[in-house]
Amino acid sequence: MPAGLIALALGGFGIGLTEFVIAGLLPEVAADFHVDEATAGWLISGYALAVVVGALGLTAAATRVPRKAALLGLMVLFIAGNLLSAIAPDYGVMLTGRVIAALCHGAFFGIGSVVAAGLVAPEKQARAIAVMFTGLTAANVLGVPFGTLLGQAFGWRSTFWAITVIGVIALIGVAVLVPAGAGGRAGGGLRGELSAFRSGQVWLSLAATLLGFGGMFGAFTYIAYTLTGVSGFPSAAVPWLLILFGLGLFAGNWVGGRLADRSIDRTLLWLLAALAVVLATFALVAGMPVAAVIALVLMGAFGFATVPALQLRVLSFASQAPTLASGANIAAFNLGNAIGAWLGGVTIAAGLGYASPLWVGAAMTVGALIVVAFAAGAARRARSARAHAGADSSEATLPV
Repeated sequence: MPAGLIALALGGFGIGLTEFVIAGLLPEVAADFHVDEATAGWLISGYALAVVVGALGLTAAATRVPRKAALLGLMVLFIAGNLLSAIAPDYGVMLTGRVIAALCHGAFFGIGSVVAAGLVAPEKQARAIAVMFTGLTAANVLGVPFGTLLGQAFGWRSTFWAITVIGVIALIGVAVLVPAGAGGRAGGGLRGELSAFRSGQVWLSLAATLLGFGGMFGAFTYIAYTLTGVSGFPSAAVPWLLILFGLGLFAGNWVGGRLADRSIDRTLLWLLAALAVVLATFALVAGMPVAAVIALVLMGAFGFATVPALQLRVLSFASQAPTLASGANIAAFNLGNAIGAWLGGVTIAAGLGYASPLWVGAAMTVGALIVVAFAAGAARRARSARAHAGADSSEATLPV
């Protein structure tokens, strides 16, 4: 495994920790700044919105910058945002720090995916992307619980100081371990990168990402309510159950990367179908604790197993101008998260119960399955047409 992938994974770990650990520290932060829960919640939702902006805006701005240099600049932005959060004297400065850190999120994973794929042979590209995203899954499994414990023991600022240190180590790792020409040369500017969006397959891939990952995350957003209000678990058990969910993410990411290297579309079709079944089954058995735990782990495994394939699919159809398309796919992940969470909230507000977001997730996943099936069929027909055209051209040049 190229050492550069380790540096990218460490950067992903820090970014994932920044995104998710705040949820466990929100009461302490709110009390320190004397704001209510709704106001404190903007430290999460504001971050998510900034991820979308950064995934498109910063990636577009970096289209002429060498990819390694762009990654280094993004890590500097990440460090600055978390340092500002750690020393924030008031809520406004804290929110500003969160937004600054979030801006690098989408662009780092977008550009990082291109770099990771360029570090290995073509038949191992999905696995390389999965290694980078392993940092994100490890942040959920290990980083969030320990980061929360650190913040509760020594104050929430200590967690952001620790994240800042992780950012510095990742910056040094990228500088030392990622080759200068990794991922190929920088693109031909914004106009060249925008050319990737002329492909209908790129748009279909973005739609599949939005629906597929949004379905899983929309169900996950309200999982604490499902586990306590439907499955009957005490609140104290939820963090441990989420560790099991994180282990599912970790395993799914690892397996999904290997499967996608064999066939992207076939992998997505099987995984999305399985995820839809798991979500629907979870909704049906949510009242049975043991079955609910099994479904929770499988939801994480099948949900995150789609990530390497979804990211590689966009790259494969935007190979001549992959950077902005890759960033757009990261934006699609987060936009799908927001839409899935919103729809899940609508069903709960309508009185359909805490299991209803699981049905929403299943429906969105079926939508993603339909999109991938249509896109795979269209790609197959296009390849067949090109093959026939090539055969006809060869026959026309034969002597008679």
